[in-house]
Amino acid sequence: MPIHSLQGSFSGRLLTDPADMAPFLIDWRKRWTGKAIAVALPDTSEDVATVVRWCAANQVPIVPQGGNTGMSGACVPDGSGRALLLSLTRLNRVREVDALNNTMTVEAGCILQNLQDVARDANRLFPLSLGAEGSCTIGGNLSTNAGGVAVLRYGNARELCLGLEVVTADGEIWNGLRGLRKDNTGYDLRDLFVGAEGTLGVITAATVKLFPLPAAKVTAWAAVPSLHHAMQLLERAQNTLGARLTAFEALTPPCIDILGEQLPHLRWPMDERATDAVLIELSDPDSEAAGRVALEGLLEHAMEAGWVSDAAIAANLTQSREFWSLREHMTEAQQRAGKNIKHDIAVPVSRIADFVAQTNAAIAKAFPGVRMIVFGHLGDGNLHYNVSPPKGTRGEDFEVIEGAVNRITHDAVHAFNGSVSAEHGLGVLRRGEAARYKSAVELKLMHAIKQALDPQGIMNPGKALGDFA
Repeated sequence: MPIHSLQGSFSGRLLTDPADMAPFLIDWRKRWTGKAIAVALPDTSEDVATVVRWCAANQVPIVPQGGNTGMSGACVPDGSGRALLLSLTRLNRVREVDALNNTMTVEAGCILQNLQDVARDANRLFPLSLGAEGSCTIGGNLSTNAGGVAVLRYGNARELCLGLEVVTADGEIWNGLRGLRKDNTGYDLRDLFVGAEGTLGVITAATVKLFPLPAAKVTAWAAVPSLHHAMQLLERAQNTLGARLTAFEALTPPCIDILGEQLPHLRWPMDERATDAVLIELSDPDSEAAGRVALEGLLEHAMEAGWVSDAAIAANLTQSREFWSLREHMTEAQQRAGKNIKHDIAVPVSRIADFVAQTNAAIAKAFPGVRMIVFGHLGDGNLHYNVSPPKGTRGEDFEVIEGAVNRITHDAVHAFNGSVSAEHGLGVLRRGEAARYKSAVELKLMHAIKQALDPQGIMNPGKALGDFA
């Protein structure tokens, strides 16, 4: 059946002109480019169901897409030109804010930053926060189980979701938008679709958790002699600050070097740049003064113990933003520096320092001179463990060692009982790695779920399960 037979069956837009479709068919990193028979932009969940039913009847693969900010190629079709790309960006209504229940029901195409603003207007906090929040959408965040900088306190996207509305692979709508903290009535269908990267169905709306808006946030930057010292500081912070500890981020010395080289205009909290650095954020329910006293007490103890060599607490919001700007500009600094090999890995928090020391040594032995650009969410065990060419080069042929570097890194992650994808998902980038490290039983269970919910295999084929489907 020709694609134009779909044109009048739903509200929204159907793009078939190659120029109109082009922005949807390449990822923001420009690493993956695909083809599609059309790009559908429906207006409602019912429209999404209509499109999915048409695809199911005609055995047309479907690639759901949110803000197209993914890091693993999950939201771009392959090069066959058989698939229909389904953009959820026009489903962008906030359906309800229930301040008393501390929930918000939103459509999948809502931009994350807009949801943060809506929550703030209701004197509430929606804590999911990540670098792409100005353009990523909540549907994509949930489909990849996004993390970000506040996971330590509030959890990943999965922990922030109470209910979903999903269009199944045969075009039915499941309405599970229940704002309940307790619902013990059988299988938790919500958790099947969160993190599934669109391979089981299409998330069209969600009911998410809200929290009381903190009275104040206090930010500190601390120089630590090593990551082992950073871990001692983290343990003390958790013990003394409790739930007030919102973020605990780390940058290693090569990160600090590359920021200084590529973005010299950025302002630094202190002169000391030769050590590992930790960025700490505390959210206080009472006052900024109370939060500042608590953070000062933590840092004073840490300096006496030798865990911190120097520290600065942001004096105001502007200075706090300057501290965070250093962490948030890491991706740009790496891009400016040239080619790099990226990993988004997780290991148990207690083993981070040993993992970094051992894996850095293994990579340095295999490829002398490379720079280890290691930074990330130390408080929840998620590191962006990246490798850049030797200083002074742009590494034009650097990609030839990518496979070997990946193998060293991911073998080490597996040995430390970690994960090869902490918050970016598998997509096409890491699907083969998952096949290598997951057990046969785990793969069998995943296959069974896929077969049960998408027997035709039309939902985002080749992603996540691709190499072992």
